[in-house]
Amino acid sequence: MRRSIGRLSAAGIAILIGTAFLTATLLAGNIINRVTTDSIAAQFADSDLVVSNGPGIDPADLEDIRGTEGVEAADPQVLRAFELVSGGKRTYQVVVPAASDPRFEAQELVEGAMPTRSGEIALPSDVAERLGLGLGDPVTVVRSVWTPGAEDAAAGTGTTADEGAPSEEAVAPEETAPADATAVGDGASAPAEEAAPGDEAAPGDESPAGTFVDTNEKLTLVGTLDDPMGAYAQVGGAGVLSNDDLTTWEADSYVPGEATTAYNAVLVALAPGADLEAVRSSITSSLGGDAKVWTSAEYAKEQAAQMTGGEDVFTYVILTFAAIALLVAALVIANTFQVLVAQRTRTLALLRCVGADRKQLSRSVLLEAVILGLVASVAGILFGIGLVQLALTVAGTMDLGIPLPPVVQVTAVAVLVPLLVGTVVTLVASFSPARAATRVAPLAALRPSDAPTLTSGAGRVRLAISSILVVGGAGLLVLGVLLGQQGSAQAGLLAATAGGAASFVGILVGAIFWLPKVVSLVGKVLTGSGSTAKLAAANTLRNPRRTAATSTALLIGVTLVAMMSTGAVSARMSMNNELDGRYPVDVSLATDGYDEFGGNQPVALPQSTIGTAEKVDGVESVVPLTATSVTVDLDGSDITFLARGVEPEAAGTLVRDKEAVQGLAPGTVVVPAGVAKDWGISSGDQLVLAAAPLPDAADPQGTPATLEALVTPMGGRALLVTPQTLEGVATGTPVTSAWVGLADVNDAASVVPALQDALAESDLPIDVTGAAVERAMYQKVVDTILGVIVGLLAVAVVIALIGVANTLSLSVIERRRESATLRAIGLSRSQLRWMLAIEGMLIAGVGAVLGILLGILYGWAGASAALAVMGDVTLAVPWRDVALVMVVALVAGLLASVIPGRSAARTSPVEALAVD
Repeated sequence: MRRSIGRLSAAGIAILIGTAFLTATLLAGNIINRVTTDSIAAQFADSDLVVSNGPGIDPADLEDIRGTEGVEAADPQVLRAFELVSGGKRTYQVVVPAASDPRFEAQELVEGAMPTRSGEIALPSDVAERLGLGLGDPVTVVRSVWTPGAEDAAAGTGTTADEGAPSEEAVAPEETAPADATAVGDGASAPAEEAAPGDEAAPGDESPAGTFVDTNEKLTLVGTLDDPMGAYAQVGGAGVLSNDDLTTWEADSYVPGEATTAYNAVLVALAPGADLEAVRSSITSSLGGDAKVWTSAEYAKEQAAQMTGGEDVFTYVILTFAAIALLVAALVIANTFQVLVAQRTRTLALLRCVGADRKQLSRSVLLEAVILGLVASVAGILFGIGLVQLALTVAGTMDLGIPLPPVVQVTAVAVLVPLLVGTVVTLVASFSPARAATRVAPLAALRPSDAPTLTSGAGRVRLAISSILVVGGAGLLVLGVLLGQQGSAQAGLLAATAGGAASFVGILVGAIFWLPKVVSLVGKVLTGSGSTAKLAAANTLRNPRRTAATSTALLIGVTLVAMMSTGAVSARMSMNNELDGRYPVDVSLATDGYDEFGGNQPVALPQSTIGTAEKVDGVESVVPLTATSVTVDLDGSDITFLARGVEPEAAGTLVRDKEAVQGLAPGTVVVPAGVAKDWGISSGDQLVLAAAPLPDAADPQGTPATLEALVTPMGGRALLVTPQTLEGVATGTPVTSAWVGLADVNDAASVVPALQDALAESDLPIDVTGAAVERAMYQKVVDTILGVIVGLLAVAVVIALIGVANTLSLSVIERRRESATLRAIGLSRSQLRWMLAIEGMLIAGVGAVLGILLGILYGWAGASAALAVMGDVTLAVPWRDVALVMVVALVAGLLASVIPGRSAARTSPVEALAVD
């Protein structure tokens, strides 16, 4: 090993990176699990016990817990959300009741005090700052109060009017057909199968008459809060109300006959000297049934397990990529040992001649592998621990909103598993070279071994296995795509994954037959007639096994990177097309008092809204829309719809899907495809639109209009007409919404929040919705996942590039006599270096090109199988990523030849010819 330390170093670096990756993965998984558990446990603060019950814990059970001997305090876990208003600023805020015992308080005071009486509130510091509040300032809480005996203001429309605000319970989901309309007028009711659930009370329904009325409560800010352990990080922090206020408000929100509150969990604090196990047993016996009593740590672990289905999903996913990295490292190691054994055949033969048997030679090779694996694995473990600690240190300086441990906690598993895996992988990778060292007789060992050929038995078996895997895998891949297109996404993805894996393994198994020939052919085509280039191309065929193994290592990493990039970009484009069809408009601004079911009093959009929106960077155009409720006679019943009025030319310029408003003109009405399907409306049908009665306009002014229906892929549930047509049907229709077109839809992630911030001080809450909102969310998710995956797979590519450098270095050592001969007959030093550079770029470039082609094919197949269920799949190529991978591979191949080239060129021909 001392003589071969330079040759073994590259293999050691490969296994070092693989084990470092594995170590970092295990430690990161531990940190994520710890952070998850700690953030959940933070909600329980310093409570001693947590009581939970499947059906919930009612107030009577709560009193039983408080009365248990040894219990000093017990508080239920309660989270409620209310709208807060301060001046022109509004926000929704989660609140919790003030704790009865300091041990239950999960947050810390920054300024002021906790609420101690009715009319007081404490808020997270950032929320108070957003609302412009200081200690002692008033803040308004908007809450809903059930008012019995009130008449249903929206009788016959299926919705409840409350000062123009829709009742959440009254709005049926879009999937319920048809959820956009209800029967009204003339005492006629829609057929039972046509009415949306909850639209009308069933005959004999005993639900009490009444409605929810918004009530404003004036509170005083008495404290600001910090959440150092992230107890409420998932909901953006929690405010604190007095327990009396929250209890009273809860009671006011109950509809008579509904069940009262049942708590998911109750926090328990023990009296001094109380025995925890005795109290636990007493509470369990008292409650009976499914009640369970945990310590706060036990309950946090249980909740974390429920969040992940009892499995450490994150760690499993990352370990998959660690396995890929180790697989590539194994190929590099196996290739290194094969070359080393081939280089030392004369030495091994001489050892055989002086009495060494086959077992001794095999053990010597395997012992080298074990020592290399141990040393490299230990170095990799230390490197991995250092990387995780560096990541924690950097993350600690950033405001991530979650508590992170300052120091990495090294576990036995995180050390022993990488040590064992790294050593075993190195040992297994050396088995084939070890067998090769002992399989030939001493005299036959004096010449290098040949690669498998089609005429040998081993070659025919390898070819047969490769062919079966490729053909069978391709068939499964096609089957997966077909299943996905037929709507069986899960089965299709499973078949496509199995087929892709099988065919890829088949390609790798048979690579030794075709890959070196491809490299050589490409070299001949690209390098012309130059002697240096011809020598480089010929060298790739000198040892087909080495060339195949090196290029295959790079092929694996590049294929996986290209596959994930292609799948991700195809998923993004398919998602964008689907969102464009569902929401042709980038962003929609609307007052929350009007819905797409046509049942509420219209609330006019503040006049300043359009001007404010137009000034936001990234907004290209804003188009106002008028709206009112109309009735349409369908199957003998007057059905209520929302109708919007928009200028056809402006709408055609703004919408992403031009077909959505195609044909809109005076005398026509655009009917969304979903609405048309629900009600059996076809293009060309004549629809009579009449103004529908509204709570504040029992006798609407206007003239019914007969319009030609145009069924288009317009999203939503509202009918679309021209403003002039809508004004004729219902006089005085207000502007209730606006469509916003973005200059670049890819900037939605930054423009939409800016738009929301600009409208935050509006006189009325403005709903900001549309395709760009969903696109911003999904693009962030897709980009994040893609970045993580490509980053992880990049480790495998780095290891493969090390293999390319290793191969070139070893080939230079192996061919020192040959290089000296070439120098002696006239090859210059620069020509020798250029020959090695071309050879490195050929191996890396061909491996990268083939990997990109395979990756695109597999990415398309996976996208077709997984995404076909959502509609037409758009197959795309991530040209930027493809170009980047190609450039990196070529540059890496060139750089990998620098050191070997300098070494070969620096050695004099006489010195090289003297090498034994």
